Amino acid sequence: MTLTGQTWVAFGPAGAVGSVHRIAGGYTFKLLNDDDFRAAYPSLDVAKSALHAALLPGAEWPEFREH
Repeated sequence: MTLTGQTWVAFGPAGAVGSVHRIAGGYTFKLLNDDDFRAAYPSLDVAKSALHAALLPGAEWPEFREH
C-alpha cells in the first residue's frame, strides 16, 4: 500500500485508538496495537466504519481528526 499523506487519528474517551490513512485507490486503517495496516476500503466513511467495528464491542464512535 502506498500512503498518500492524508491521515485521520481516531480518538475515544481514553485517547487515540487508531488511524485512517489515504492510500492509492482508497483508504486503510490501523489500530494502535496493529503491526500492519488492515484491508483497503473504497471510501473514507467505509474505512472509519471498519475501524469502529474493529474496536471492542460497545465502544463509542471515535472522533476522527485530520492531521
